[in-house]
Amino acid sequence: MKYQMYDDIIEQPKAIKETTKAESSHMNDISEKLANLDRIYLVGSGSSLSTLYSVKDALEMVSNLNIDVCTGFEFYYNKRIDNKNMGGIFTSQSGETGDTLTGLRKANELEMYTVSITNEDNSHIYNEAKDSILTRATHEESILGTKTYISQLYSLYNILFKASDYEKSENLLKEMKTIPDLMEKIIKTSEQENKELAEKMKDEEIFYCMGSGPNFGLAYKTSMTMFMEGALKHSCPLYSSEFRHGLIERAEENVPIVFLDADYPSDEITKKAIEFSNGLNAKTMVFNLKDYANIDNLLSPFILAIPLEWFVYYLSDFNGEDPGSTRHIGKVRY
Repeated sequence: MKYQMYDDIIEQPKAIKETTKAESSHMNDISEKLANLDRIYLVGSGSSLSTLYSVKDALEMVSNLNIDVCTGFEFYYNKRIDNKNMGGIFTSQSGETGDTLTGLRKANELEMYTVSITNEDNSHIYNEAKDSILTRATHEESILGTKTYISQLYSLYNILFKASDYEKSENLLKEMKTIPDLMEKIIKTSEQENKELAEKMKDEEIFYCMGSGPNFGLAYKTSMTMFMEGALKHSCPLYSSEFRHGLIERAEENVPIVFLDADYPSDEITKKAIEFSNGLNAKTMVFNLKDYANIDNLLSPFILAIPLEWFVYYLSDFNGEDPGSTRHIGKVRY
């Protein structure tokens, strides 16, 4: 059976191209303003929070940009936040995420410089921020966030790397322009192998997902919004460096563990964890950047997201679940 998420995966390169075409100049203006701030808060939830983890970890590997990541309520209740040359980027695919909107309103009350990145221009978050980027992913029904996720992540990388002091940012931003074409190829070539992997794993009920650097954000998304919300599987995301704290006692024969590897310096630990898990005959699934593209490893989440999306899409399908539907999200308000 074909679900809406299938088309959403296919449309990701187009979403990036359309967003860049429409918002590139605006992103440059925002970058100039952010570059003059002492601290930038990145605020979001769910898939949006995962994009913030990825860009934060990427920047902290190569630049001195002073950034913090938090959820909307964490931002709201943080007593240290004032307007001493601070700014905030508030991310929400719908533009109506309650806790993110609460955080944005606090930032506006403090007269901070606020930016929103959202996919809906008639939303409160889009209209209440001082500057707003509209991702051109068209409306996305699927709860997982595919084309909205990837175009949001692309916007964050564009804005924040331009605002940073990373000496190779121009090269990175130039290489980013190749991502849509790379994605089109990977979308076609990675579907079947991950469909087969999903069929092998369809009866598993829990998946651990590990990543290092920018790939932790992708591991977080894979666990939180793909495995749990989409495939209705128990899942837990971890930084690779935390493997030996907790998970090492649960990594045993036939336990499914997803590893994301992009050959970051910190992936030395990822490789040791893979070796250890293989020695225990765990069901290790390794998604390695070099198997899909020859690209700057800071851009790994853009590439590895695709095979993971196919895997979760078919994992859901083999269990008779629509990966874009929900049971409780939207019913709970707090």
